[in-house]
Amino acid sequence: MKVEKNKVVTIQYTLKDEKGSVLDSTEKGNPFLYIQGHQNIIPGLESELEGKGKGDVFNVTISPKDGYGETNPNLVQEIPKDQFPEPSEIQEGMQFQADTPEGPMILTVLEILESAIKVDGNHPLAGKDLHFEVKVVDVRDATPEEIDHGHVQGLDGEAQHH
Repeated sequence: MKVEKNKVVTIQYTLKDEKGSVLDSTEKGNPFLYIQGHQNIIPGLESELEGKGKGDVFNVTISPKDGYGETNPNLVQEIPKDQFPEPSEIQEGMQFQADTPEGPMILTVLEILESAIKVDGNHPLAGKDLHFEVKVVDVRDATPEEIDHGHVQGLDGEAQHH
C-alpha cells in the first residue's frame, strides 16, 4: 500500500539541524502516526512521503518555505514588564502561550531588558533547513471517523470515543 491521501502513515524519524544536532526523534519513543493529505505534518515532508510504501527509508532536507516558514521579524517584539503577572520569574529561553487576534501563539523569551521582555513569536524551527531521516513503518486506510476528525483516532486503529 502506498502513501496517499486518507492513508494513516506510521513513520520513525530523526530530525537534525544543519550542524547535525538531533532536534527530535522517535527512536526512544513511539512511532509517529498521521493522516496523509490532512496537513498534519509540514508540507515538505508530507510531499516527500507521497507514493512511498512500508519499509521505505529515505533522507530529505526540507527548506524553510516547505517547513515552518521563513523567520518573520515582525513577530519579534518587546512587551512591557508590567504586562506580566510575575516578571521577575521570566527567564531567557522560556516559552509561554499568548492570546492574539490571530489565535493562540507560543512566544519564546529572547532577552530580559530594563523595562521590557523581548519575545519571538516565530516557530523555533522557522528559517531553518530541516534534515530528516525517515522510515515508513506502516500504511493503512484511515477509518471514516479518522477522516472526519482529520487525525488518527488510536494506535490500534480503533476509533476512540472522546
